[in-house]
Amino acid sequence: MTITLTSYVQGAWHAGTGEPRMLHNATTEEVLAGFNSDGIDFGGVLAHARDVGGPALRAMNFPERGAMLKALSGAIHEHREELLDLSAANAGTTRKDGKFDIDGATGTLASYAYFAKECGPRNFLSDGDGIQLGRTARFWGQHIHVPRHGAAVHINAFNFPAWNMLEKAACALLAGVPVIEKPGSATALVAWRIAQIVVESGLLPEGAWQFIAGSTGDLLDKMGPQDVMAFTGSAWTANKLRSNTNLITNSVGMNIEADSLNAAVLGPDVEPGSETWRLFLRNVLLDMQQKTGQKCTAVRRVLVPQDRLAEVKDELTAMLADIVTGDPTDRATTMGPLASAAQLRDVRAGIERLAGSGSILCGGFDPVHESGYFVAPTLLEANSADEDVFHREEVFGPVATLLPYSGTAADAAAIVARGEGSLVGSLYANDTPWVEEAVLAMAPWHGRLWVGSDRMAEQSLPPGMVLPSMVHGGPGRAGGGEELGGVRGILFYMQRCAVQGFKGQVHGCFGAQEPAKAT
Repeated sequence: MTITLTSYVQGAWHAGTGEPRMLHNATTEEVLAGFNSDGIDFGGVLAHARDVGGPALRAMNFPERGAMLKALSGAIHEHREELLDLSAANAGTTRKDGKFDIDGATGTLASYAYFAKECGPRNFLSDGDGIQLGRTARFWGQHIHVPRHGAAVHINAFNFPAWNMLEKAACALLAGVPVIEKPGSATALVAWRIAQIVVESGLLPEGAWQFIAGSTGDLLDKMGPQDVMAFTGSAWTANKLRSNTNLITNSVGMNIEADSLNAAVLGPDVEPGSETWRLFLRNVLLDMQQKTGQKCTAVRRVLVPQDRLAEVKDELTAMLADIVTGDPTDRATTMGPLASAAQLRDVRAGIERLAGSGSILCGGFDPVHESGYFVAPTLLEANSADEDVFHREEVFGPVATLLPYSGTAADAAAIVARGEGSLVGSLYANDTPWVEEAVLAMAPWHGRLWVGSDRMAEQSLPPGMVLPSMVHGGPGRAGGGEELGGVRGILFYMQRCAVQGFKGQVHGCFGAQEPAKAT
């Protein structure tokens, strides 16, 4: 039976009045659900968030909001198995990949519940120490962060329907700002079920959480100067959002995460068979296989010293040949289908464009499966690292390209910079001076740099894993935004204000305090 996805707005569930858009099983292509948001009063949705949800959240202090997030994490975790089944059907994820999304979401909620302890029992944050402004300390200044009196509109990506939605929500809700969540359409079934769980839990104040299944209509045209918008998706859509006249006129805060041609760079000192060598190969393999390569942090460009290229090529293609594509509910499957028919068309077309400037070493079209959105893990070798297409074209699937380079840190950094901004870059080397030179040259183009070596190989988390305690975002084509990073993640939803006056008042009311002790 086809499910109708409804929106939760102004305290009630709303079924769209228009023609529904259909969602399909990524393996069988059967229809799973339909949704439409026609008939929603989006001005009323914003007013409900600002007038009802906002005051209720701002009346709570940080530890109270943190306790709310912790309870919400537990409520969603109770439905873990159901959500994993929906993820397999709607998003084509294996059980392992589904857990990466669902557990990442609940783990981030729990992390922000913990970060609340750093903020203390207040509903604002002090920003650094106070400053003497006059001849004596009587005239004093202090910067503070206070919650915005608006709503946070979150336009989320299809590849992580749970994590992408709830990591944004965690930051906004802890800051004291109500959220309006719009999921990526292709995998909206997973996000909708989570929205149901959130509402049914009764853990959030009325108006703090609203959910739109379908188009946002004229929502962006009604946003005001206290509202903010966070978006994850394609650079094309990001540019369309940035050009919205109302968002520009009202200086609506925007946080954008867009395309990212992430690179993995093998250092010239790394010997075949060493710990770092094996770590490099494992991580490249993981990024191509996990979530069928549909990760914003997945490696797309693999830089290898020219004299190591043949060895990397042989070992990596052999590892990729062991990947088993198929029904994600089958335990023998190690990589499921892409999330949608549109994704399959885009990935196939992207592979063709890349192959025009290089050669396909393995993968390409998948002739095995008669139905479903399948593509084989595809490794290409560039004719030259100078070919522009490899630094311009992000194929959002299990696709990566080997690019030869001279081995110098300067050459690697110059090639990587041609991607014009990335979320994460990974370096594999034990040579500390080489690493130092590479990091300093690459850092301006990255939100995060990950360094692999023999000394940390056994304890490291892979570079494609986004951690709540570290910032996520990047410059240039990566969108120019920044999320997470511990308490840093809530600052986007707050206004920094400089308070000046008599020290006894300013410091007494707004001065820095010790964070609450962990219990």
